[in-house]
Amino acid sequence: MGKLRDQMVMDMRLKGLSPKTISCYVGAMKAIAAHFGKSPAELSDDEIREYLYYLVEARKASRAVISQSYSALKFLFEHTLQKQWNHARIPRTKQHKRLPWVLSREDVEAIFLATKNLKQRAILMTIYSAGLRVGEATRLKVRDIDSKRMMIRVSEGKGLKDRYTLLGERNLELLRTYWKAYRPEDWLFPSVSGSEPVSISCVQKAFSASLRKAGIKKKASVHTLRHCFATHLLESGTDLYYIQRLLGHKSAGTTSVYLHIAGKEIGKIKSPSDHTKDDPKPTP
Repeated sequence: MGKLRDQMVMDMRLKGLSPKTISCYVGAMKAIAAHFGKSPAELSDDEIREYLYYLVEARKASRAVISQSYSALKFLFEHTLQKQWNHARIPRTKQHKRLPWVLSREDVEAIFLATKNLKQRAILMTIYSAGLRVGEATRLKVRDIDSKRMMIRVSEGKGLKDRYTLLGERNLELLRTYWKAYRPEDWLFPSVSGSEPVSISCVQKAFSASLRKAGIKKKASVHTLRHCFATHLLESGTDLYYIQRLLGHKSAGTTSVYLHIAGKEIGKIKSPSDHTKDDPKPTP
């Protein structure tokens, strides 16, 4: 599918899809072409249904993989081939609505204390303090830190949107210490060569190591720090509208997930069992 692949990649780039999404869609199309032994452009509605059913029943693929394959095919037909996509005949598999893991403030502090490397601690604290995605943090430039307004400029975040978010006082103090030690000129957190930003995998490894050193057993990733930012702000009384703006969410519905995990109001509610009279102690 050489020419078709090139055309699809061009269409995806023109639509502004991220490099990661483009790579995932191309991989999905290769798998579909290998499965049928022909170009995905030649597939009928029934063959597409057959393939999605194969992913569900035979491969026991995750819902994320199934959804990715569905989206890749839908993009190919609607945008590259300019064909009608039959929503009625090809339904999308429902996704599980999973709540993100959130650490306590004490756990976050323990992670920072366990991070002995100054550069690693600076980037992890910046992610938490500003509510950044890890890719946004790695692509920060020195000029993005606005100490006069106490804000951080995020350029081309998800959806290629720019936004401003918080620059905490403690974070600024640590960044100043870090700058004096490393003297970054362009990228705030450069790679060893200095010509490129530090890689996302390096940040992920640093977080995992600090999580382990801090003795925290919860299932957490570096992205958990962004969830902690939003949840801790909500628990402190910050309006959900402002949290949405700081996170760069397009929809308030995306941000509202934090209403389900913030413990501030839930902690005030008493279980109905607490309002009943004490029963005599049961015997063993």
